[in-house]
Amino acid sequence: MQPETKYAWLGRDRIAYQVLGQGPPDLVVTGASLGHLDIAWEDPGLALFLRSLASFSRVILFNRRGSGASDPLPPDPLPSWESYAEELAAVLDAVGSQQTAILAELDAAAIFFAGTRPQRTSALILVHTSAKYVASHDYPIGVPPEDAEALLAQFDRLWGTEAMAAMYVPSRAGDARFRRWFAKMQRTSVSPRAAQPYVRAMLEVDVRPILPLVQAPTLILRRRDVQSLPVEQGRYLAEHIHGARLVELPGADATLVWETPQLALDLIQQFLTGVRRTAEPTRVLATVLFSDIVASTERASRLGDRRWRELLNTHDELARRLVEEFGGRLVKTTGDGLLATFDGPGRGIRCAAALRDELGGIGVQVRVGLHTGEVELRDGDVGGIAVHIAARVMAAAGPGEILTSRTVRDLTVGSDIVLDDRGIQSLRGVEGTWQLFAVVGP
Repeated sequence: MQPETKYAWLGRDRIAYQVLGQGPPDLVVTGASLGHLDIAWEDPGLALFLRSLASFSRVILFNRRGSGASDPLPPDPLPSWESYAEELAAVLDAVGSQQTAILAELDAAAIFFAGTRPQRTSALILVHTSAKYVASHDYPIGVPPEDAEALLAQFDRLWGTEAMAAMYVPSRAGDARFRRWFAKMQRTSVSPRAAQPYVRAMLEVDVRPILPLVQAPTLILRRRDVQSLPVEQGRYLAEHIHGARLVELPGADATLVWETPQLALDLIQQFLTGVRRTAEPTRVLATVLFSDIVASTERASRLGDRRWRELLNTHDELARRLVEEFGGRLVKTTGDGLLATFDGPGRGIRCAAALRDELGGIGVQVRVGLHTGEVELRDGDVGGIAVHIAARVMAAAGPGEILTSRTVRDLTVGSDIVLDDRGIQSLRGVEGTWQLFAVVGP
């Protein structure tokens, strides 16, 4: 569930904010003054990233006035940098935070806050943020003015459309569901016309005089291959903010959220808490889903390599979409199936049913197995006996059948999920006998 949206007051205006996690530390997450608190939670990847931050901090999210769920303002003139500091201070007062770390993506306003209100800033994390974006005679590492104007025109033409995903999050541009959500996020943040002043303000920013005033420990994160955001601008920040540390990350996304998120989360956690993740496997309770295309070898032989590959691509894209839609994590595709985990068995069962039904619509039968137990998280993969059991439950399923272990059945008692007892069975490689159940409804 997403956190409740509340309001802080600044004069007669209301500033929407959300809080999740416990802390300490407190951590404000802000991005280029744009976004919508409620729509953000509709994307599983962003929701997971925010919840991961909240596992080691109290996360504070807010929309600036004039954007998202906050009160509107005339777009011309835009609120000043001082206004940003006042808005953030109002939110911090509302949540009882005396001092906070700030994670800012593309948002130089955070530098202004840290430089002018050092007593309220415990740490600063700058992601693809520039002290000055456009080149000048004393700042040759900036983007040429004509390129900045071309970028502004591109934003004006594409804002609120699916095409923006290719510019901002190329790692997800091939995902139709993500593109639709990303376009919706833009439109609910500000209208295309109202977006223009925000983007121009980002391009025209110059907070170089404030850099020596920043006293908070500062971490600067940049991806190496973001064409419109030269990494040299991150190096400039590191040279001009006392004690700042720059880390260059792989990838081309202008955000941390969807490309190598765990690497970014580990860096942020260590920077804020001093805790380095251990190399030991992390154990969590999860519902494990395994699926397999029925008679895949025979089907591949009948279709030929090209058509079989097209079918697998369709399967993989559908699996990715449905697992995200039901709040799970796609661990990997297995050639002719998938392995995914869910934080609840009901979500796993509903995802399995949707996968079976949608693939059935194109003439593809799958068998699915689910088991809930403790799994080990291993560098993007999962392991442990629970994973092995789920695979064996799947192997016992017939074409088009979804089987679960007794553990899954016990955890869904009282829900609208209907399971039929398939009796006691032996699972190859697993000790003892296991009572299995077939999903028959709803």
